[in-house]
Amino acid sequence: MTTGPLHDLGLTEKRTGFDAPSGGCCGGGSGGCACSQAAPAPTVRADTVTGAPRASVSVGPVTSVLGITGMTSGRCIATVMNELETIQGVESVDVLLNKGGVSRVTVTSALVLDPDAVNTAVDEAGYDLVDAE
Repeated sequence: MTTGPLHDLGLTEKRTGFDAPSGGCCGGGSGGCACSQAAPAPTVRADTVTGAPRASVSVGPVTSVLGITGMTSGRCIATVMNELETIQGVESVDVLLNKGGVSRVTVTSALVLDPDAVNTAVDEAGYDLVDAE
């Protein structure tokens, strides 16, 4: 291993002031001595921690399929869509109307939906939630 002004790995003792040998701590006056330069500040990274699990606010698109009874028209569809879209994280609502039966409602959201919020929204719209996938 080569040491000296151009190959200083930080393993040599750095002396300054009156006890430093002539020519600086690395000897000679080449100007390439590492001790004559200010040490860079340590880098702190806030984006990762070794061994820590990654946390995310969003888990990506989550699709929930709901079964809702009592819907018979476009107005019913609009009412259910408006109520479900008030739930935090909901990005879109698609309805496959089945008059007099169970309509299939697909909700795409950024977060996993809170079942209580879904039940409340469907109830406030005036319909019944019968199943969910």
